[in-house]
Amino acid sequence: MSALNTFSSEAVSKLKKFRFASARATTPQALILEISKADFSINISQNEDGQETLTSIEEVIDSLPANSPRFIALSYPLTLPDGRKSYPFVLIYYRPATSTQDLKMLYAGATELVRNEVGVSKMIEIEDEEEFEDIECLIV
Repeated sequence: MSALNTFSSEAVSKLKKFRFASARATTPQALILEISKADFSINISQNEDGQETLTSIEEVIDSLPANSPRFIALSYPLTLPDGRKSYPFVLIYYRPATSTQDLKMLYAGATELVRNEVGVSKMIEIEDEEEFEDIECLIV
């Protein structure tokens, strides 16, 4: 049985590099993944400045489209109550309420593939940009 969605080889190598490079970063690190409607491949998107790796939640919010779902691989450095540093690596499934049903279905069908390829154990679903304000609570 063949899968509808596939990762481009470029996206796979960039995800691996990102995972290791972001493991001890002092600022949040994020990659936004999008599905091409032409061939259903999953690729890393760039913001308007041509950057792939985003270094703040504000940059992530600014780079998200208003009417289309996206996957976000996020490494978010935290200081735990006992003073230890933690670097959780999570997948955010952003699906705005204003996106079309076709796009929601396209992204929903790829969720497990993306989760496995990115290599995260926790996935967070966000429907509104305002939910990013509570990202620390959602990660922990």
